[in-house]
Amino acid sequence: MNLGKVLAATMAVMALACGTAMATPSTQIWIPSPDVKDYKAFHIDIDNYTRFSGKTGNSLNPNLYDIGLSAGVLPLENLKLEVGIDVVKSGFNSDVTYPADRAPLYFNAKLGTPEDAFGIKGLPAFAVGAYNLGTYDKQPLVSTRQNLVYGLVGRTFPVIGRLSAGGYYGSKRALATPGNPSNTNNNTGVMASWDRSMSEISDKLWLAADYMSGNNANGEVSFGAQWNFTKQIAVIAGIVVFNPFYQTSAADGGMNPGGRPAFTTQIDISLP
Repeated sequence: MNLGKVLAATMAVMALACGTAMATPSTQIWIPSPDVKDYKAFHIDIDNYTRFSGKTGNSLNPNLYDIGLSAGVLPLENLKLEVGIDVVKSGFNSDVTYPADRAPLYFNAKLGTPEDAFGIKGLPAFAVGAYNLGTYDKQPLVSTRQNLVYGLVGRTFPVIGRLSAGGYYGSKRALATPGNPSNTNNNTGVMASWDRSMSEISDKLWLAADYMSGNNANGEVSFGAQWNFTKQIAVIAGIVVFNPFYQTSAADGGMNPGGRPAFTTQIDISLP
């Protein structure tokens, strides 16, 4: 799947304002998945994140729009590599209100092995990668170089579906928020997800839920559904709730680091 996608989506977090979007490798709803694209498989993603409460003038709560292209580039069966590029913009249409819009280009990459690789029955899928690799770093106001590096392990079980888990590490300064400056534990966390094809209902239906911890704009719980209209075109609809367990402090100004919850739609187009 892709977040494959984002969204999960601005790969930027400002020291004085919060809001984020995923520069997307193959994903679940928000976090990366253990999936890695096959050789010569191309994928276009068009992802939207619309806040339930609307955007605000202080850049804390932007709607986000992501167009991405990714491709599998390694001609091996048991070891796969995908690379991608995204353009992410906010709904403000102003790089004064939302400075991250000055540098909307982001990169991602993922290396992994599929389940049962190398003929080893029961071997889980493994993936390591990086995303939100931005191009702008202007002190002290904004950096789009979150540079999130992660590792994941995933396994599919009968009836239950697939479970995956892992962790990430990113830039302390780029992930800093008013309530969680760069000298705090603001740049690490865990990732976990569940996904399943709902063949009992329809082979075209897929459900997923994921979780990303961390006191930064990426922390979230999300869930959603995908419908495969054709083998090449699928649409995801879901909800992303940012940092649902976060306790705001006076330094946060009453605002969650990730902003208010968002409704996401993600159009996935696979090219032959």
